[in-house]
Amino acid sequence: MRARPRPEAQAFGEAWERLFEPAIAHRGLWTPGGSPENSLAAFQAACAGGYAIELDVQLTADNHVVVFHDDHLERLTGAVGKLRDHTAADLERLTLSGTDETIPSLADALTVIGHRAMVYIELKTPFGEVGELEKRVSDILLDHNGPTAVIGFNPYSHAWFAEHQPQILRGLDSYGWADESARRLAPEMRKSLAALEHVEIARPDFLALGMDMLPSPRADLLRAKGMPIIAWTVRSAEQWDSVSDHCDNMIFEGFAA
Repeated sequence: MRARPRPEAQAFGEAWERLFEPAIAHRGLWTPGGSPENSLAAFQAACAGGYAIELDVQLTADNHVVVFHDDHLERLTGAVGKLRDHTAADLERLTLSGTDETIPSLADALTVIGHRAMVYIELKTPFGEVGELEKRVSDILLDHNGPTAVIGFNPYSHAWFAEHQPQILRGLDSYGWADESARRLAPEMRKSLAALEHVEIARPDFLALGMDMLPSPRADLLRAKGMPIIAWTVRSAEQWDSVSDHCDNMIFEGFAA
Protein backbone atom coordinates (compact mmCIF):
# COMPACT_ATOMS: atom_id res chain seq x y z
CA MET A 1 0.00 0.00 0.00
CA ARG A 2 1.32 3.41 -0.99
CA ALA A 3 2.02 6.04 1.67
CA ARG A 4 -0.93 8.36 2.17
CA PRO A 5 -0.73 11.36 -0.21
CA ARG A 6 0.52 14.56 1.39
CA PRO A 7 -1.16 17.92 0.67
CA GLU A 8 2.04 19.47 -0.69
CA ALA A 9 2.78 16.54 -3.04
CA GLN A 10 0.98 18.10 -5.99
CA ALA A 11 3.62 20.86 -6.08
CA PHE A 12 6.20 18.29 -7.24
CA GLY A 13 4.11 17.13 -10.19
CA GLU A 14 5.53 14.24 -12.19
CA ALA A 15 8.49 13.75 -9.83
CA TRP A 16 6.11 12.84 -7.02
CA GLU A 17 4.16 10.35 -9.14
CA ARG A 18 7.34 8.67 -10.35
CA LEU A 19 8.64 8.37 -6.80
CA PHE A 20 6.55 5.21 -6.42
CA GLU A 21 7.45 3.45 -9.68
CA PRO A 22 9.41 2.21 -11.49
CA ALA A 23 12.15 0.65 -9.37
CA ILE A 24 15.41 2.61 -9.11
CA ALA A 25 18.67 1.26 -10.55
CA HIS A 26 21.50 1.84 -8.05
CA ARG A 27 24.22 3.90 -9.80
CA GLY A 28 22.51 3.03 -13.06
CA LEU A 29 22.03 -0.44 -14.52
CA TRP A 30 25.63 -1.63 -14.27
CA THR A 31 27.21 -5.08 -14.25
CA PRO A 32 30.65 -6.39 -13.22
CA GLY A 33 32.68 -6.62 -16.41
CA GLY A 34 30.06 -4.61 -18.31
CA SER A 35 28.86 -1.04 -18.02
CA PRO A 36 30.56 0.54 -14.96
CA GLU A 37 28.57 2.04 -12.12
CA ASN A 38 27.71 5.73 -12.45
CA SER A 39 28.61 5.75 -16.14
CA LEU A 40 26.68 7.08 -19.12
CA ALA A 41 26.43 3.50 -20.39
CA ALA A 42 24.82 2.37 -17.13
CA PHE A 43 22.34 5.25 -17.36
CA GLN A 44 21.49 4.36 -20.96
CA ALA A 45 20.90 0.74 -19.92
CA ALA A 46 18.60 1.82 -17.07
CA CYS A 47 16.58 3.98 -19.44
CA ALA A 48 16.32 1.13 -21.93
CA GLY A 49 15.12 -1.16 -19.14
CA GLY A 50 12.44 1.28 -18.03
CA TYR A 51 13.98 1.97 -14.62
CA ALA A 52 14.57 5.12 -12.61
CA ILE A 53 18.19 6.01 -11.82
CA GLU A 54 20.13 6.74 -8.63
CA LEU A 55 23.51 8.42 -9.06
CA ASP A 56 26.10 10.13 -6.85
CA VAL A 57 27.59 13.59 -7.27
CA GLN A 58 30.45 15.54 -5.74
CA LEU A 59 32.56 18.59 -6.48
CA THR A 60 35.91 18.64 -8.23
CA ALA A 61 38.77 20.86 -7.08
CA ASP A 62 37.54 23.56 -9.49
CA ASN A 63 33.90 23.23 -8.35
CA HIS A 64 32.43 21.23 -11.23
CA VAL A 65 29.72 18.68 -10.38
CA VAL A 66 30.66 15.17 -11.51
CA VAL A 67 29.04 11.77 -11.08
CA PHE A 68 31.17 9.53 -8.85
CA HIS A 69 30.53 7.65 -5.63
CA ASP A 70 33.81 7.04 -3.80
CA ASP A 71 35.90 9.68 -2.04
CA HIS A 72 39.01 8.10 -3.57
CA LEU A 73 39.62 7.35 -7.24
CA GLU A 74 41.51 4.09 -6.98
CA ARG A 75 38.73 1.46 -6.95
CA LEU A 76 37.11 2.59 -10.20
CA THR A 77 39.92 4.33 -12.09
CA GLY A 78 43.22 3.05 -10.68
CA ALA A 79 44.32 6.66 -10.08
CA VAL A 80 45.64 7.83 -6.73
CA GLY A 81 44.04 10.42 -4.45
CA LYS A 82 40.66 11.92 -3.66
CA LEU A 83 38.35 13.03 -6.43
CA ARG A 84 37.83 16.41 -4.75
CA ASP A 85 41.57 17.16 -5.11
CA HIS A 86 41.47 16.87 -8.92
CA THR A 87 40.12 19.30 -11.50
CA ALA A 88 37.43 18.37 -14.00
CA ALA A 89 40.06 18.40 -16.76
CA ASP A 90 42.19 15.92 -14.79
CA LEU A 91 39.23 13.60 -14.31
CA GLU A 92 38.23 13.67 -17.98
CA ARG A 93 41.40 11.73 -18.78
CA LEU A 94 40.50 8.82 -16.49
CA THR A 95 38.48 5.77 -17.54
CA LEU A 96 36.17 3.62 -15.45
CA SER A 97 36.84 -0.05 -14.63
CA GLY A 98 38.98 -0.75 -17.69
CA THR A 99 36.34 0.45 -20.16
CA ASP A 100 36.18 3.45 -22.47
CA GLU A 101 33.64 5.09 -20.14
CA THR A 102 34.78 8.25 -18.36
CA ILE A 103 33.58 10.13 -15.27
CA PRO A 104 30.53 12.10 -16.47
CA SER A 105 29.49 15.53 -15.36
CA LEU A 106 26.02 15.78 -13.85
CA ALA A 107 24.96 18.05 -16.70
CA ASP A 108 26.08 15.49 -19.30
CA ALA A 109 24.35 12.65 -17.44
CA LEU A 110 21.06 14.55 -17.31
CA THR A 111 21.36 15.42 -21.01
CA VAL A 112 21.78 11.73 -21.88
CA ILE A 113 18.90 10.66 -19.62
CA GLY A 114 16.58 13.48 -20.65
CA HIS A 115 12.96 12.81 -19.75
CA ARG A 116 13.28 9.05 -20.03
CA ALA A 117 13.88 8.35 -16.33
CA MET A 118 13.36 9.82 -12.89
CA VAL A 119 16.82 10.67 -11.48
CA TYR A 120 17.71 10.51 -7.79
CA ILE A 121 20.81 12.63 -7.25
CA GLU A 122 22.72 11.69 -4.11
CA LEU A 123 24.77 14.62 -2.86
CA LYS A 124 28.02 13.45 -1.27
CA THR A 125 28.13 16.50 1.00
CA PRO A 126 30.38 16.02 4.04
CA PHE A 127 28.93 17.12 7.35
CA GLY A 128 29.79 20.76 7.95
CA GLU A 129 30.31 21.70 4.28
CA VAL A 130 26.80 22.55 3.14
CA GLY A 131 26.19 25.12 0.41
CA GLU A 132 28.46 24.93 -2.62
CA LEU A 133 27.48 21.50 -3.98
CA GLU A 134 23.82 22.16 -3.23
CA LYS A 135 23.85 25.48 -5.08
CA ARG A 136 25.61 24.09 -8.13
CA VAL A 137 23.31 21.08 -8.34
CA SER A 138 20.22 23.27 -8.03
CA ASP A 139 21.52 25.52 -10.82
CA ILE A 140 21.97 22.48 -13.08
CA LEU A 141 18.48 21.21 -12.27
CA LEU A 142 16.96 24.51 -13.35
CA ASP A 143 18.02 23.64 -16.92
CA HIS A 144 16.72 20.04 -16.81
CA ASN A 145 13.11 19.29 -17.70
CA GLY A 146 12.99 15.68 -16.53
CA PRO A 147 11.73 14.46 -13.12
CA THR A 148 14.39 14.56 -10.40
CA ALA A 149 14.92 14.36 -6.65
CA VAL A 150 17.93 15.10 -4.47
CA ILE A 151 18.90 12.58 -1.80
CA GLY A 152 21.72 12.23 0.71
CA PHE A 153 22.69 11.52 4.31
CA ASN A 154 23.47 15.06 5.46
CA PRO A 155 20.30 16.54 7.04
CA TYR A 156 21.68 20.06 6.72
CA SER A 157 21.99 19.57 2.96
CA HIS A 158 18.24 18.89 2.82
CA ALA A 159 17.56 21.86 5.07
CA TRP A 160 19.44 24.01 2.52
CA PHE A 161 17.12 22.82 -0.26
CA ALA A 162 14.07 23.31 1.95
CA GLU A 163 15.09 26.93 2.42
CA HIS A 164 16.43 27.80 -1.03
CA GLN A 165 14.84 25.40 -3.56
CA PRO A 166 11.71 23.91 -1.92
CA GLN A 167 10.25 22.97 -5.32
CA ILE A 168 12.93 20.27 -5.72
CA LEU A 169 11.81 16.92 -4.29
CA ARG A 170 14.21 15.73 -1.57
CA GLY A 171 14.75 12.42 0.20
CA LEU A 172 16.80 11.82 3.33
CA ASP A 173 19.06 8.75 3.30
CA SER A 174 19.67 6.80 6.48
CA TYR A 175 20.81 3.37 7.68
CA GLY A 176 21.68 1.61 10.93
CA TRP A 177 24.83 3.68 11.60
CA ALA A 178 26.66 0.66 12.98
CA ASP A 179 29.53 0.31 10.48
CA GLU A 180 33.16 1.33 10.91
CA SER A 181 32.81 4.78 9.37
CA ALA A 182 29.81 5.59 11.59
CA ARG A 183 31.78 4.65 14.69
CA ARG A 184 33.90 7.74 14.13
CA LEU A 185 30.85 9.84 14.94
CA ALA A 186 30.02 10.82 18.50
CA PRO A 187 27.85 8.14 20.18
CA GLU A 188 25.00 10.60 20.77
CA MET A 189 25.01 11.53 17.07
CA ARG A 190 24.91 7.88 15.99
CA LYS A 191 21.99 7.26 18.32
CA SER A 192 20.14 10.27 16.96
CA LEU A 193 20.71 9.23 13.34
CA ALA A 194 19.65 5.63 13.93
CA ALA A 195 16.45 6.86 15.62
CA LEU A 196 15.67 9.13 12.64
CA GLU A 197 15.72 12.17 14.89
CA HIS A 198 17.46 14.10 12.10
CA VAL A 199 14.23 14.04 10.06
CA GLU A 200 13.16 17.19 11.86
CA ILE A 201 16.31 19.00 10.70
CA ALA A 202 16.13 17.77 7.11
CA ARG A 203 12.40 18.24 6.49
CA PRO A 204 12.46 15.66 3.67
CA ASP A 205 9.66 14.70 1.32
CA PHE A 206 10.54 11.00 1.54
CA LEU A 207 13.04 8.69 3.25
CA ALA A 208 15.51 6.27 1.66
CA LEU A 209 16.34 3.70 4.34
CA GLY A 210 19.00 0.99 4.35
CA MET A 211 17.88 -2.62 4.52
CA ASP A 212 19.45 -2.81 7.98
CA MET A 213 16.74 -0.38 9.21
CA LEU A 214 13.75 -2.17 7.76
CA PRO A 215 11.18 -2.82 8.94
CA SER A 216 11.30 0.07 11.41
CA PRO A 217 8.53 1.12 13.84
CA ARG A 218 9.66 4.75 13.56
CA ALA A 219 9.61 4.57 9.73
CA ASP A 220 6.20 2.86 9.80
CA LEU A 221 4.86 5.71 11.93
CA LEU A 222 6.26 8.36 9.58
CA ARG A 223 4.90 6.47 6.58
CA ALA A 224 1.44 6.30 8.15
CA LYS A 225 1.57 10.11 8.35
CA GLY A 226 2.39 10.40 4.64
CA MET A 227 6.19 9.99 4.42
CA PRO A 228 7.05 7.57 1.55
CA ILE A 229 9.80 5.04 2.28
CA ILE A 230 12.29 3.76 -0.30
CA ALA A 231 14.46 0.74 0.58
CA TRP A 232 18.16 0.49 -0.38
CA THR A 233 20.14 -1.37 -1.54
CA VAL A 234 17.90 -4.34 -2.41
CA ARG A 235 19.91 -7.17 -3.99
CA SER A 236 17.32 -9.89 -4.58
CA ALA A 237 13.61 -10.38 -5.07
CA GLU A 238 13.53 -12.23 -1.75
CA GLN A 239 14.98 -9.21 0.06
CA TRP A 240 12.34 -6.99 -1.45
CA ASP A 241 9.55 -9.39 -0.47
CA SER A 242 10.75 -9.19 3.14
CA VAL A 243 10.25 -5.40 3.38
CA SER A 244 7.85 -4.45 0.58
CA ASP A 245 4.85 -4.14 2.90
CA HIS A 246 6.71 -1.35 4.71
CA CYS A 247 8.01 0.52 1.65
CA ASP A 248 6.88 2.38 -1.44
CA ASN A 249 9.79 1.64 -3.80
CA MET A 250 13.32 0.27 -3.87
CA ILE A 251 16.82 1.11 -5.03
CA PHE A 252 18.19 -2.16 -6.41
CA GLU A 253 21.22 -3.77 -7.99
CA GLY A 254 22.36 -7.22 -9.05
CA PHE A 255 19.00 -8.64 -10.20
CA ALA A 256 16.15 -7.83 -12.57
CA ALA A 257 13.70 -5.84 -10.47
